[in-house]
This record gives sequence, C-alpha cells and structure tokens, in this order.
Amino acid sequence: MSSHDSISPQEAADRLAIRELIDAYAHCADRRDAKGQMALFTEDNRFLVFMDATASEPTQELHGREALAPVFDNLNAYKATTHFNGQSTVTLDGDRASGESYCLAHHISYGADAERTIMIASIRYLDQFVKREGEWFFAERRLMVDWTETRPSTP
Repeated sequence: MSSHDSISPQEAADRLAIRELIDAYAHCADRRDAKGQMALFTEDNRFLVFMDATASEPTQELHGREALAPVFDNLNAYKATTHFNGQSTVTLDGDRASGESYCLAHHISYGADAERTIMIASIRYLDQFVKREGEWFFAERRLMVDWTETRPSTP
C-alpha cells in the first residue's frame, strides 16, 4: 500500500476524475446507455473480455469505440442489472494511468418458463487510462470474470 502524506490538487482531481469514469461506466451499463458508455473510451481503445480470468487468451477482443456497441447492447438481454463498484487502485503517470477495480455485477432475467433468475458476476477490470484535452478516458479495459453464480430469484 502506498502512503500519502499529501497530494497535489492536480493528483487529487485526476484520481477523482478516474473514479468518476469507472463509476460512469457502471451507471451507463445499468441505464442501457450504450452511447454514453462508448464515449468513455478513446477512439482507438482496446476492450478485452476474459470470461475465465485464469485464461491466457481473451474470450473476446474489440478495437475502437464503434466496436463496443454490440457488447454494451448485449445488456439488453437482461430485465435489470446493478453494478456495484468496490475497491480500486490507480497509478498515475502524467497524462496516463493504470488501475484495477472490482465490481459485483447483478443481472436479472426471465427464462422461457417465466422463472426469474439472478446471475452475479465477480469482475475485476484491469485498465489503462489516458488524459486528453483535460478529460480521462479508458484506453484499454480488460474485463476479468473471476466467478459467476446463477440462481432463482424471487421478487
């Protein structure tokens, strides 16, 4: 763990902006705002999905902002989602940063028999951030699924 006796106002602002970026991603996901979610990424971003966090190769790899639309649109398969962001670490290096953040993502759906289920995914995001014209963006986001659980859910 790092120790901070004091940090500059700029570092504090950058850390807050990156946390707000992480939270905006979850908010847009839960509101089905794919365009808003896509706008959080650089035009030339990389987005990698590891459905098994121990795998050496991603399940899916996308390049560029427009390529993200179908991935974010897939959330429409669920009746509702709630993403709870947890702890995160960020290392700043000028206009670049890297970080890891945790998320518990809850997905409600109804099967063909109208049974309601909940799928919970424990996710870690491994991120590369870049600051352009004073605003932070995701340059690369690795979605790492550590585990999932699906079970019946009673309203």
